[in-house]
Amino acid sequence: MPIEFLYVAAVFAVALVGFTLLKRPMYECMLAAFIVLVAITGSWMQSWSFIWSAMTDSSLYVIIVFIISASLLAKTTVIDGFIAIILSLFGRVRGGAGLVAVIGSTYMGSLSGSGPGNVASTGVFTIPAMKHSGFPPHLAANVEAHSSTMGNMIPPSGMIATAFAILDKLYPKTYTISQYWLLLWGVAFWFIVQRILTLYFLCHYYKVEPMKKEEIPNLKDSLRHGWKAILLPVIVFLPFILTSTYNAWFKKRLGVGSSSFSNSLLLFIPALIVVVAILMSDSKTRQKLSLPEIFKDISDSMMKVVPTASLVFFAYCVSNLLVTLGIEAAIGKFIASLNMSLLALALILPLFTAVLGMLIPGSTQVKIFGGIIITVIAAAGGNPMLACAMLPCICGAMHGVTPPYCACVYIGMGIAGADLVSTLKNCMVWIGFHYLLSVIVMMGWLPLVGIVS
Repeated sequence: MPIEFLYVAAVFAVALVGFTLLKRPMYECMLAAFIVLVAITGSWMQSWSFIWSAMTDSSLYVIIVFIISASLLAKTTVIDGFIAIILSLFGRVRGGAGLVAVIGSTYMGSLSGSGPGNVASTGVFTIPAMKHSGFPPHLAANVEAHSSTMGNMIPPSGMIATAFAILDKLYPKTYTISQYWLLLWGVAFWFIVQRILTLYFLCHYYKVEPMKKEEIPNLKDSLRHGWKAILLPVIVFLPFILTSTYNAWFKKRLGVGSSSFSNSLLLFIPALIVVVAILMSDSKTRQKLSLPEIFKDISDSMMKVVPTASLVFFAYCVSNLLVTLGIEAAIGKFIASLNMSLLALALILPLFTAVLGMLIPGSTQVKIFGGIIITVIAAAGGNPMLACAMLPCICGAMHGVTPPYCACVYIGMGIAGADLVSTLKNCMVWIGFHYLLSVIVMMGWLPLVGIVS
C-alpha cells in the first residue's frame, strides 16, 4: 500500500481526535493537521509556499466579502422585497423557496462554473428566503451548497474542458465536444432530479410545511412594493452571463488577465449589491445604515467570518501540501493495479474521490487522476465517454461539500447563521444520495441522451 495513504490517514486522525474527543473548533483541528503533515513529511522548508498559495486563493476572499454583504443586505428593505416575491410565487409549495434555490443555483452554476462562488452570489438571496419560509438554517445552507455544486457538472465549466482533453488524448478523434456536452446535460438532468427529490424528502423530515394561505404575501402587492429587488439578481447574474457568452472576446482583449477578471467579479459584485440595496431602501433604512453603523455591522460579522475563513484557509494549506506530495498519482496507480470489476469500480471510485475531495481540489483530481479513472473503467467494460462525463460529478461536485474542506457548505453556513455540527450532519445525507446516484449512472442503469459507445 502506498505511503500516501498514511498521509491522508494522519490528516483525518488529527482532525477527528481534535474535533470529537478534544472538542476543539474545526479550524484549529485543520491547523494541527497541517503542522503534523509538515512534520511527518519533512516539508518545513516548503511550508511557506503552501501558506502563501492559500493566502492568494481568491475563493478565500469571496467567502469573507459575501458573508459580510449578506449581513448588510439583511438590514435593507430591498432584500425583504425580494423574499416577499419568492414567497408569493412559491409559498404554496412545500419547500418552494428551496426549489428556487435548486433551479436558480443550477442555472447560475452553469454560467460561473464555480461552486463556492455560486453559493456566495445566489445564497444571499435564496438562503434568507428559505429561512423565512420555515427552513432550519442548516438545511437552507445545504440546499444552496449542494445545488451550487452543479456548476462543476454543467458546461461550460473549466473542469469539464479539462476532463474532455484527457478523454481526447486517450481516444483521439473518437468523440466530439458537442457529443460530450450533450451527454453532460443528460447526466446533469438526473442529478438535478436527485436534488429536488432530496429536498422534498428533507422538507418532510424537518416538517417544512407550505405557508398558510393567510401568511403568503399577495403577488401584486409584492411586485408593487418590491419590484426594485428584482434588479439585485440581475446585477449578480449579468456579469457572469456576459463573461460566459463572450468568453472568447474577453480572452482576446485581456489575455492571461481574463481569469483574474472573472475572479475579481466575485469580489466586486457583493459591494455593488450592498450599495444598490441601500440606495433602493426607504429613507428610514438609509438613515439607519450610516457609515458608522455599516462599520459596526462589518465588525459584528467578523464573528461569523473568522472561523469559516480560517477553516477554509487551513484546509487549503493541507490541500496544497498533499498535491505537492503527488498523492493522487500514487493512489491512482494502486487502484489500477487491482483489476476490479465494473461494479466494484462504480462503488469504490465515487467513494474514494469523495474522500480525496475532503482535502484535494476537484480540478486537481481530474487533471492527475482522470486518465486513470477513464482507463480502468474502460478496461472493466465501462463506457469511457460516460466515465469522463462523471469526472466532474465525483471529483468536482463532491469536493465542494465533503468535510473538512467543503467550502460550499461553509459559505452557506455563514450566510444562514447555522451551527457547524447540524450543518455537517445534514450534509452527509446529501452526499449519500449523490454517491448512490453516481454509482447508478456509472453503471449505465439510467437512460442518457448523447451517450456514444
